[in-house]
Amino acid sequence: MDISNIVDFLSQEQALSQTLGMTFLSTSDPDTCMATMPVDERTRQPFGVLSGGATLALAETLAGVGSLAMCPGEKYVGVNVSGSHVKAVKEGDTITALARIVHRGRRFHVWNVEVRNTAGEIISTVSVTNYAVSIKPREVLA
Repeated sequence: MDISNIVDFLSQEQALSQTLGMTFLSTSDPDTCMATMPVDERTRQPFGVLSGGATLALAETLAGVGSLAMCPGEKYVGVNVSGSHVKAVKEGDTITALARIVHRGRRFHVWNVEVRNTAGEIISTVSVTNYAVSIKPREVLA
């Protein structure tokens, strides 16, 4: 999925994705998109491991980027995010999320997101439901 227009838009905004160091990547599969995020002082718990909340933020943001890329002119917001964290990730690692759309309706998109550490091990699985809304952002994506 080509998400370059969405990445360009996000780079102009000071948003959570920039605060947490997320990097978004296009993929050759039209049903997927990808992102990475470092495990550092911005994304870790006080115990030195990745925060589950930061993982969910990555998954929800990535699914939102995917929905926006699939439906230019529409605006999507996350209405449900549910995840299972199965492995801890220490500070200094980088995680990679791969989002795959499993339902593309007129108003709802459902995404499954697998999050892996640099060793390729699954650390979290996340389901994200996005809803198309009529909002007036500062700048309209085309």
